[in-house]
Amino acid sequence: MEKHTAPPTIQPALAMGFAILAVSTAAIFIRFAQQEASSLVIAAYRLGIAALILSPMALLRKRSELARFSRQEWILSLLSGLFLAFHFATWITSLEYTTVASSVVLVTTTPLWVALLSPIFLGERLSRPVLVGMLVALLGGTIIGLSDTCSLGPGGIACPPLESFIRGQAFLGDFLALSGAWMAAGYLLVGRRLRSSMSLLTYTFVVYGAAALVLFGLAIGFRQPLTGYSVSTYGWLFALAVIPQLIGHSTFNWALRHVPAGSVSVFLLGEPIGSTLLALIILQEIPGPIKLVGAGFILLGIWMASREKPARN
Repeated sequence: MEKHTAPPTIQPALAMGFAILAVSTAAIFIRFAQQEASSLVIAAYRLGIAALILSPMALLRKRSELARFSRQEWILSLLSGLFLAFHFATWITSLEYTTVASSVVLVTTTPLWVALLSPIFLGERLSRPVLVGMLVALLGGTIIGLSDTCSLGPGGIACPPLESFIRGQAFLGDFLALSGAWMAAGYLLVGRRLRSSMSLLTYTFVVYGAAALVLFGLAIGFRQPLTGYSVSTYGWLFALAVIPQLIGHSTFNWALRHVPAGSVSVFLLGEPIGSTLLALIILQEIPGPIKLVGAGFILLGIWMASREKPARN
């Protein structure tokens, strides 16, 4: 079994900051692709194209590592792929029913669920900087989510009754996004365990491939057309696979070898900020003052969490 002893050549905090920029493009690409393709098909193509791009390198350079896979490693890899498949299936579907900001904010509540489960499944205790940073960032995420339904006026903040929100489509979208966060927590927890003894290329190839098979199977089962889309839609699907998936998610998977899963999941909270900025530039969606306050809390939380030293396994 391979054991990592050398410190990383790139600071994990810097690498994960770059990954935030990459994953922030996902919601924008998905919105464009949803004009023709269903959410399941988008998720399947995202993972399928990513796995296909990785396959030549993985099969040529990591064949011996794949051949040494133990039964437990195969099971955990397939489990991680299953979590990843349902993460994208639920989250991408949520974008059909709720706003980009609300969906992205709720799906990035992953740190809360990772924090609750890491001591049980990984034996990792969150340090004080990570814990405080997580709470501050989650507060910022909550503020951003509220900004989509609440307004700031002369009399203060006004929000609609809870009953009105539950009866709307946004409630279904928000629940799907939250389900995506639960699935992402499972994906990060299993990935942290696997990445301690597995190369990044091998892990991403196997997990992305397993997730793609699950998603294509679901799309076929629900009779979703896999072909017949316009060139622009295929372009958005390709961009989704390369930028947020291969560049963004793979960087987070690299970080799982050097820092605890809770630390990695905190950095994922930067995605709402990136998505909001891209929505401003591309979709002309101007964030209100409440959303900007929430973004400030998220940045503060990420800065607090970044003070955690990389783990030396």
